Amino acid sequence: MIDKAAPVSSRPSDLPPLHVLLAAPRGFCAGVDRAIQIVEVTLQKFGAPVYVRHEIVHNRFVVESLEAKGAVFVKELDEVPDDRPVIFSAHGVPKSIPAEAQRRNMIYVDATCPLVSKVHREAERHHETGRTIILIGHAGHPEVVGTIGQLPPGAVHLVETVEDVASLEVADPDNLAFATQTTLSVDDTGAIVEALRDRFPTIAGPKKEDICYATTNRQAAVKAIAPKADALLVLGAPNSSNSVRLVEVARVHGCTRAMLVQRASQIDWDRLEKIRSLGITAGASAPEVLVDEVLEALRQRFQVTVEEVVTATENVSFKLPRVLAAE
Repeated sequence: MIDKAAPVSSRPSDLPPLHVLLAAPRGFCAGVDRAIQIVEVTLQKFGAPVYVRHEIVHNRFVVESLEAKGAVFVKELDEVPDDRPVIFSAHGVPKSIPAEAQRRNMIYVDATCPLVSKVHREAERHHETGRTIILIGHAGHPEVVGTIGQLPPGAVHLVETVEDVASLEVADPDNLAFATQTTLSVDDTGAIVEALRDRFPTIAGPKKEDICYATTNRQAAVKAIAPKADALLVLGAPNSSNSVRLVEVARVHGCTRAMLVQRASQIDWDRLEKIRSLGITAGASAPEVLVDEVLEALRQRFQVTVEEVVTATENVSFKLPRVLAAE
């Protein structure tokens, strides 16, 4: 782990100076930590191979690290032998998936983030009272597919934008509830919720915000450093919703030269030419080792000083599923 207390430089003095603004919180959230631990503990308990339906979290470095330990990642359940354990990803799955696993008498472990499961339960409760659900989210994202799959076809309407709200058609406008994907832009979602409430004044919402604490905190940290940074790097995967949102938030809040990179090897150094300040953060599924890797790459090219900008402290943790409890 790199000491961030510093000014640090071990390079010749003729290198240009660079002040790094390191966002905190950044990187792994409690749900991602739990999901990775679930794969590792399942491997310890049942031995390799252990199968995982879809990427356990959206990060190739994490996935490849788990593959090296004996995890096998598949797209669908029919690729998994009946006699091996299967894990469902942190994003959640439609109800039909565990139902099929039960039908086949498979050992399965649900790594769905508890905060995603909370959204599932909210949607189910509203459906039981006869409400139609409006889900704010991105079409095709695994979390959205999983949430819609908790209820019968037609019970959930997906909206992605304020414009979608304007064109939305529902059978009973006075009997609605909304829920949201947990990894959305806080600001964009607020505008969509406002549009929903304006058009459907009686719509019910969650008692507590669906966007998770980690998404909210990481966006707030980026808002704090973006106005001070000539450029900003977000460590994360292009299919990671929360990472992509961090790039968008940085651009809206004053740093137009914000970029998403998966590894230090992907940095476009030409775009960092002549900068004097650089923001760095990491999406909720990106490990800290990738941040360290980027800092080391920067030290090859700059005299680096690091300032960690802390906007929140996180102490959330989630228990492992009962099937993995120590015997």
